[in-house]
Amino acid sequence: MAASNDLAHWRGQVFDRLLQVVLLLGFITAIPSALLAASEAIWSIVALDLLAIGWIGVIWHWRAMPYRWRVWQFLIVAYLVGVGLLLKIGPVSQIYMMLMPVLAALLLGMRPALSTLVLTSLTIFFLGLHPDVALHLPGTPDSPILRALIVALNFLFIAAVLTLSCAFLLRHLEDSSQALSQLNAELGLTATALARLNDMVMIADVLDAPPGPGTVSATRIIFVNDAFERSSGYARAEVLGRSLLFQQGPATDTGELARIAAAMALAQPARAELLNYNKAGKAYWVEAELVPFTDADGKQTHWVAVEREIDERKKSEADIHRLAFYDVLTGLPNRRLLMDRIGHLLAAAPRAPAISALMFIDLDHFKHINDARGHATGDALLRLAGERLAQLMRKADTVARIGGDEFVVLLAHLAGDLESAARAAAQVAEKIRAAIARDFDIDGQSYHCSASIGVTLLPKAGQQAHDLLREADIAMYRAKAEGRNGIAFFEAAMQAGVERRLTLERALARALDASELCMHVQPQVDRHGRVTGAELLMRWPQADGSFIAPGIFIPIAEESGLIVRLGHWALREACRAARVLAQAGRPVPLSVNVSPAQFRQPDFAARVQAALAEHGTPAGALILELTEGLLIDQREASLARMRELAALGIRFSIDDFGTGYSSLAYLTSMPLYELKIDKRFIDDTPRDARGTAIVQAILAMARHLGLRAVAEGVETQEQADFLIAHDCDGLQGYLYARPMPLDDFLAWLALPRT
Repeated sequence: MAASNDLAHWRGQVFDRLLQVVLLLGFITAIPSALLAASEAIWSIVALDLLAIGWIGVIWHWRAMPYRWRVWQFLIVAYLVGVGLLLKIGPVSQIYMMLMPVLAALLLGMRPALSTLVLTSLTIFFLGLHPDVALHLPGTPDSPILRALIVALNFLFIAAVLTLSCAFLLRHLEDSSQALSQLNAELGLTATALARLNDMVMIADVLDAPPGPGTVSATRIIFVNDAFERSSGYARAEVLGRSLLFQQGPATDTGELARIAAAMALAQPARAELLNYNKAGKAYWVEAELVPFTDADGKQTHWVAVEREIDERKKSEADIHRLAFYDVLTGLPNRRLLMDRIGHLLAAAPRAPAISALMFIDLDHFKHINDARGHATGDALLRLAGERLAQLMRKADTVARIGGDEFVVLLAHLAGDLESAARAAAQVAEKIRAAIARDFDIDGQSYHCSASIGVTLLPKAGQQAHDLLREADIAMYRAKAEGRNGIAFFEAAMQAGVERRLTLERALARALDASELCMHVQPQVDRHGRVTGAELLMRWPQADGSFIAPGIFIPIAEESGLIVRLGHWALREACRAARVLAQAGRPVPLSVNVSPAQFRQPDFAARVQAALAEHGTPAGALILELTEGLLIDQREASLARMRELAALGIRFSIDDFGTGYSSLAYLTSMPLYELKIDKRFIDDTPRDARGTAIVQAILAMARHLGLRAVAEGVETQEQADFLIAHDCDGLQGYLYARPMPLDDFLAWLALPRT
């Protein structure tokens, strides 16, 4: 449709110009011709010329009429002029008759041209029969029909050649115009689509051939779309003529640029992620794809670059990488990245032999700050601690947080020999210890913390990253065991100790499952030697008849979490023993130790009641021994639980009194029954003045508070005499009896007392 419109427009313009030319030439030729004819009194010619000029003038002036109607009017004028001239002038005027089909082909098309061609040919034939049209053909028979036919056929041939040539030319022109219009429409759509794409598009000319192998041809931008203008901030006019890679800057990856240049030198497509800079100098990430275009001869002519912004994707990738390899709270490397860096250091050790160090750092008593002041304060302290550690390190070192209040430092390439490396590691560890020991200022409040640091050196034959981390962890626990706020280097003996502890932990779990543990009873007596109570003590018998001391397996149970199971088992055993003693007619109050972890269990009170009900044991037969730390920590919850059990008749004793917290406020607020004086004080009594004074103070305080006092570890008569002289209510120790099985205790109770 567009092509037809274009051709019609072209024909209209040609027709208008033709009318102007005919009018001009008409005035130049027809007027003199009319004057000449008038001088010869050939008035028909005068009338014909004037009529033709006037008619054509009307057609030229009357432009509002339809185009085809005007053309046919013009062709009729040409036809009439041709007929008139043939009749008046003769065969020479046949040239006018040829005008009609040729113009019809140009101005109207093939069918009108063929119609006029037939009309003019027939007109020539029939006019050739007219006696006024003298058609003299020498050498032909004197036959008017034959002469007219010969002239008409020759006219038809020449006119047909001219007419069909014009018609075919216009038909081809019309077809080409349609194809060109379609191509222009497609190009227009393509240009519009490129302009409106969200991706940035740049097209560049290749200015010349590469100056040599492996070099890149110069490029000149000839097109950019709207998306490029929006993203880059450059107007189209500002970038036309520039190089295709003009947006690169100082932070753009030179390796990626070199890879693109290598591909362009070989005229190969290239894809890359680049950091571009916009007009304002702001960097933004793009994913770029460059494609070369060549001509029919294979010569490179253009490059097309399509870029899309990937800032959000890059940000997401960075966030994912940060979450995968960095601690969210402190921003330090996490365990995964730390292990990776240790692995790389170990892998490089054969090529660059040097001694490095791994430090495991644990913040001492961090839980107290976290519990007392809340997690916000604890998190702030961890961030500040991480910053202090990072400030002490070199660029080659790594500071990582691997969880809770635990940090790890990897010191790379300290020295070439063990002694120098150990000395350097010790110096850094001391700097770390001193840095953590400085007070932390958080929201205007000052907080004190210290660090226990374990150190191990690497590389070591056959060891992986997790082995080294375990060694540093073991050394850190040695530093804690030695009083905290210290530094300990890993030794092989530590590993052996850890392995023994792990072996004992597994064996203890099996022993508990197999009911291999037992309870021994140690009596408590008053000043007259009468039995006033007894303490149940846990024992772990071995196959050879020996026992593993509670001082060994109880800490292991506490560290592993088995202490809760052990505590519940001990509670049930105490209820069973109380029932056995009552059935034997020897009802004696039994004391049993309760661990803090066991006491804090939400169902502890329910378990006590269940154990009492299971064995029919009265609540007054049990005395639960608690530690001072339990009563200070979570005081309100502990107090509520104690009061709930006291209402049942359960009595409470403070075990190892005097060795825990200095605050004594809990003594007046909690339902306590007795205080047990720790063996360490009894050992120094009465020879040591200080120990003796402490024992006297405890006894006096218990008496004033109305609490029963029991002394543990009484082994000499001198100790017993002193305690009796100062009104101690109960004495417990080897002087009277060692811990014994329940059956032996019943037999011991049956012995006469002197």
